[in-house]
Amino acid sequence: MRRDLDASGIEIAAEFETQAAANASHIGADGILVAGRSRVTADDGDGWIDQPLTPREIEVLQLLAEGLSNKSIADRLAISDQTVKFHVASISSKLGAANRTDAVRLAIRRGLISV
Repeated sequence: MRRDLDASGIEIAAEFETQAAANASHIGADGILVAGRSRVTADDGDGWIDQPLTPREIEVLQLLAEGLSNKSIADRLAISDQTVKFHVASISSKLGAANRTDAVRLAIRRGLISV
């Protein structure tokens, strides 16, 4: 597939390892890819969160949506429990969520993850 695209002359603007990484990117009005920005429709209507979620935070958020515990998320991503706790706190702060359930609800509502 890649070889066919290369031969066709089609320019590949970006490649992403996961759908979550693709969702965390945005093509700006100038046509430049801005990786790591998460498009949201915030309650205040600003359209962008002040501090975008990182691709890793989106991965953690997707696993939270699957109902995994911090320990299970840590095992799945090969990181420590403390790192998961850090990511969950960061996600909650960036989304303005009261807790992990609220973070998942807000993320789904804003199209950051799907279930």
